[in-house]
Amino acid sequence: MFKSNLCLYCSTPMMASYSWATFSWSYQKPLLCTSCEGKLAPISGTTCSICSRELPTAEVLCQDCSRWEQDGRWKGILGKNTSLYHYNDFMKELIALYKYRGDTALAEVFAGPLKKCLSVYKEALIVPIPLSDERLMERGFNQSEQLILKAGCKPVHLLARIHSEKQSKKTRRQRLELPQIFQFKSSSPIEGKQIVLVDDIYTTGSTLRHAAEILLESGASSVHSLTVAR
Repeated sequence: MFKSNLCLYCSTPMMASYSWATFSWSYQKPLLCTSCEGKLAPISGTTCSICSRELPTAEVLCQDCSRWEQDGRWKGILGKNTSLYHYNDFMKELIALYKYRGDTALAEVFAGPLKKCLSVYKEALIVPIPLSDERLMERGFNQSEQLILKAGCKPVHLLARIHSEKQSKKTRRQRLELPQIFQFKSSSPIEGKQIVLVDDIYTTGSTLRHAAEILLESGASSVHSLTVAR
């Protein structure tokens, strides 16, 4: 028995065949055609122990994370960021369709890998990076929250954004010295809790570190992060 599904990115018909494996609890129907799937570039090999950047040698930290760790304010703030894919041209377009053009179904492409990564954190609170009110109204949804929901997890909203200027346009020194851009908004205590922040892209690491800083100050025991791409 055959049924045609459409690739979520290019709409190419995909002929899916059904077998006994199809009815397994772990089976997931293909969401991208073979061509589009092949354009995803998973991060592998030797990576920075903090940000997941691929490294040419067996170094512990990349130069960027080394600089973050040398700053007294930021040393030890972010435990570990896990990124799934390189931010290549295809990923850039995929995330643009998802985030800026409202194609929320594309979050399903990353649901399986995200769920697998999040399953390691058994007791952690899964926290989406919040948008400013203006950005949320403009897009109609929080892309980080949708990623968590598609992965079958419950998002816990602990933060509110109080500064919306893009940090990727800042110099490294400006990012190091930027005032806190989040505030802790939850009435529930998080003392001793492990937190996993979820976002779509790791760019400079500044946003995640600001979020981690305020969560640690509010009582969290550790803060890690999970991003689709870097």
